[in-house]
Amino acid sequence: MSVFAIAGVAFVFAPVLPGVYWALRPGFSGEAWLALLASNEWPQAVRATLVSTILSTAFALLMAGAIASSTFPGRAWTVLGRRLSLLLAVPHAAFAVGLSFLIAPSGWLARLIAQLIGWTTPPAWVTVQDPYGLALAVALAIKESGFLLWTLFAILGEREIARQMTVARSLGYGRAQVWRLILWPQLLPRLGWPLAAVFAYGLSVVDMAVILGPGTPPTLAVLVWRWLNDASPHLQSMGSAAIVVLVALLVVPAYCARAAWRLVRRRSALPSGRRSLSGSPALACRSVWLQRSLFVITGFVVGSLVLWSLAGAWFFPTLLPDALSLDAWRRADFAPFLNSLQFGVLACLIALPIALVWLEWGPARFNAVLYAPLIVPALPLAVGQYSALLHLNLDGTAAGLVWAHLLWVLPYMVLTLIGPYRAFDVRLITTARALGHTRLSACLFVKWPTLAKPLLAALAIGFSVSIAQYLPTLFAGGGRFATVTTEAVALSAGGNRRILAVQSFLQVLLPLAVFALAGVSQQWSGRHRRGLR
Repeated sequence: MSVFAIAGVAFVFAPVLPGVYWALRPGFSGEAWLALLASNEWPQAVRATLVSTILSTAFALLMAGAIASSTFPGRAWTVLGRRLSLLLAVPHAAFAVGLSFLIAPSGWLARLIAQLIGWTTPPAWVTVQDPYGLALAVALAIKESGFLLWTLFAILGEREIARQMTVARSLGYGRAQVWRLILWPQLLPRLGWPLAAVFAYGLSVVDMAVILGPGTPPTLAVLVWRWLNDASPHLQSMGSAAIVVLVALLVVPAYCARAAWRLVRRRSALPSGRRSLSGSPALACRSVWLQRSLFVITGFVVGSLVLWSLAGAWFFPTLLPDALSLDAWRRADFAPFLNSLQFGVLACLIALPIALVWLEWGPARFNAVLYAPLIVPALPLAVGQYSALLHLNLDGTAAGLVWAHLLWVLPYMVLTLIGPYRAFDVRLITTARALGHTRLSACLFVKWPTLAKPLLAALAIGFSVSIAQYLPTLFAGGGRFATVTTEAVALSAGGNRRILAVQSFLQVLLPLAVFALAGVSQQWSGRHRRGLR
């Protein structure tokens, strides 16, 4: 079965490697680099990319760390874990659209201030598509803090971490001391790869950058995307060279951060042994407020999408629309919704057996290979997929598009399942084998049914990842298949907010429905297994 495990992963990953080479080969010429260095756009694009990416990564880590250190362990941490799927279910593009409805010069925030100050026209604020990408940084920080909290839930759920907290508190150390002296020195190295994934996503994000990022020049990822889509071979070679710059912007800061961490650990003093039970009530209060703010902002984002999709006449500075109407929903095109549903379901149904076979029979030492798409900028991978599909004559086909989604769906599903898989009681499999079951039948009738809840969660996560894919859909689909994500980004450049709100809300509705269905299925599957909880 190990052969099938390797074959399944190779089916997803192997064609990408030559594709990346074919895509980057034009950028290795000297003419491409000279043209890139002579361009007036790319230095400003690099500046906006670095500002938005560094700020978003730093603030996402600070928010996730503040929330975790003030609520773990405790009931608030458990409640946060139950609600975290609400943050994860909102796709990035839809979140960017909803946030733009809130902070735009004619958005809800300006309308609320207008009621207090008496404005009659929208203020001359540059709150969206600012030249430094600050609005993009805020949106990325809020979204990626949810991903880091999800990662912290997996790490802090380990028994050894909880045991260390209990022992340290019993020895007289306060919560803040335990986090500072014991937990954070262990957690930060383990957060290295998730932080690299957050940083890589910020570097290569295109859909959110088109909606919230600067316009002229745009971020580096958007600029590269435009160059690669141009018919001119000259601009395409410049785009290939700029991809190398994009990868270097990931490797160099990651290496510097790793060297800085080693220096800090080498020079950090050993604990003095002094106990302090006193905490900072103000800091704890701010952390609770921050936790609530994440859900409140997400609620307002989704609420703004719903309200704009139903709005009739709505002129500034009125806080609510003059009338509600279903005209936007009647005129909406539901083909992207059906395409997204179809591709998401197919990607999950293909990725789940590959993930299970890999976790059961695959070589565990190569798990890092599966996580590579999460820590490498998505743009070179999407371009590599397109080059491979061109050579296989599968570009612009539904099969090629589903295969393109698997490169990101599979790693997230493995990441979701690997914790429960490691925590599974192997004595159940040993007993099944002793009763005459083969390893495959023991998995089919014992192990995988017992892991029904993690499997349903993995399906929900994988479906959400598929729905959110923008670059793979554009490149692999060849523009022939519109999804709710590509449609929302395309409509963001227009002026009809109502149609844009409809498509963005449909993008939110799909993952939310799947997460709700997974939650109901988890309760139904566990009603006869209460003793295993």
